[in-house]
Amino acid sequence: MSVIQFELNGHSQSIEAQDNDNLLDILRNHCGQKSARYGCGLSQCGACHVMVDGHAVPACSTPMWSVADKKVVTLEGLGQESQPHPLQTAFCQQQAAQCGYCSSGMLMTAAALLKHNPRPTPEQVREALQGNLCRCGAHNRIVRAVCQAAQEMEGA
Repeated sequence: MSVIQFELNGHSQSIEAQDNDNLLDILRNHCGQKSARYGCGLSQCGACHVMVDGHAVPACSTPMWSVADKKVVTLEGLGQESQPHPLQTAFCQQQAAQCGYCSSGMLMTAAALLKHNPRPTPEQVREALQGNLCRCGAHNRIVRAVCQAAQEMEGA
């Protein structure tokens, strides 16, 4: 057991974790962050993606010890209800979520993309979201939403 200190959605955290604890379990079971979902457990579906120091990572396979002294952002920290992130607004406007299971991971991966590439082409969006599965088939609406958010963020 070791104590891991990290920043979660702008707030300092200190969590006791076992060496084999993953970030997803800690976020959901100890930090009350339920947006990152358990999908495949093999880093292949993207349902659990969060941002660690600005990069999208699969929380299901990210060892807790690896986020020590880093900044973790979940969907709960992306925007507030009173002031949603442009991606959240665009997802609603484009009806980019059907069942919603993949949405959190899609949003976090898209947020990481826009952080590093503020003007992605639709092809670059598709490439960035390659590791995020949507069984409902909303990919085209998701790509449109990400491109819309990028335009809105550029104008802000």
